Amino acid sequence: MKIQINHIAKIEGHAGFMASVLRGDVKSAKIEVREGVRLIEGILIGRHYKDMPIVAQRICGICPVVHNLTSIKAIENAMKVKVSEEAIKLRKVMEHAQFIHSHALHLFFLSLADFLDIENDLNLVKEYPEETKKAIKIREYGMDLVRTIGGRVVHPLTNEVGGFKKVPTLEEIRELIVKGEEILPVAMELGNFFKKIKLPEFSRPTEYVSLYKKGEYAIYDGNITSNKGLHVKADNFEDRFHEFQRPKEMIKRVMRDGRTSYMVGAIARVNNQGEKLSMRARHFLSSLNFKNPDFNPFHNVLYQMVEIIHCIEDSTKLLRELGHSDLKNALTKKYEVREGQAAAAVEAPRGTLYYWVDVDFKGYIKGVNIITPTAQFLTHLEDDIAAFIPGILDEKDEKVREKKMRAFIRAYDPCISCAVH
Repeated sequence: MKIQINHIAKIEGHAGFMASVLRGDVKSAKIEVREGVRLIEGILIGRHYKDMPIVAQRICGICPVVHNLTSIKAIENAMKVKVSEEAIKLRKVMEHAQFIHSHALHLFFLSLADFLDIENDLNLVKEYPEETKKAIKIREYGMDLVRTIGGRVVHPLTNEVGGFKKVPTLEEIRELIVKGEEILPVAMELGNFFKKIKLPEFSRPTEYVSLYKKGEYAIYDGNITSNKGLHVKADNFEDRFHEFQRPKEMIKRVMRDGRTSYMVGAIARVNNQGEKLSMRARHFLSSLNFKNPDFNPFHNVLYQMVEIIHCIEDSTKLLRELGHSDLKNALTKKYEVREGQAAAAVEAPRGTLYYWVDVDFKGYIKGVNIITPTAQFLTHLEDDIAAFIPGILDEKDEKVREKKMRAFIRAYDPCISCAVH
């Protein structure tokens, strides 16, 4: 039996799916990426380092902040540029903001209908108008954070190597604190709504990879760790994770030590460091009654809700600290342009984003390597869905089978545009 889905709607980018099943045994399962390669890494070579964050953030319109920040961090590491605590806190708030609006989009408008047996999203909005308003309010809060700190929501303007060109005023910071305090109860209410939704049962043990930093839920900074004992610095990422390319494919995939697939994203982060979530996020996580480790990829959706609550709570905490700081310290100070090469890793909504850069003594880019979350988990998704398919073969209705597979793929929240960067 052949299973073919020509187009998977409601994911970022264009992809299909094909599987071959013989007497109940899945012989192959493949996500078919249907976008052309974009060659961003090649475009960056020969350009001045100041161009890199501006160009790199064009890889994605949903998560431009993390591409901007990771490229900046890689350059700062290569040229040994020090950044103030105030600048780091502003960047962390921007990261939280991106998680908030990206997760809210995926949770409510892309994945939710899969679990409520609703085909038309307009019907979703009609049946759940209050929940729709809450999801939109949460997204707007995240976008307000990015707009106030970064200058605009998509492809921010103010962040650069060494700090910020422009910083928000104390009055703007206070307004964001008030908005954060108002939106947290809304997020808790939406979380309680999601708790009532029954998600499919499926489990396959795996390796979860994410950042780790002592004393905080690592999103902006930290070493790369896993639930199987891995602990390496970003500069050693490519020693343990290897890119490869299948014939005729547009993307480079990634395997752990060249052998095994692994998972990144909200489910990996919460499993690896859930004890370091904010207070409300920990309480919400506890109320889900999920075991740890949890190997059900459908739960990734609810772990995104956990992170929304955490990011709202922690961003408000950071903003309060900034409200008692001299924000001018976050402005870019003079630094020396020097040659060097280094890596950086920052958590994107969909998982750990890795950048490596080589800069010459005049500040021009000699080499770049970008490894995105979707490129890392795509093979894992195929391994997971190959294990999932035998459990739905008894379903006689082909459309119902396909619907379940689409829901499985969407729960991963893939970003195809990032994968073909």
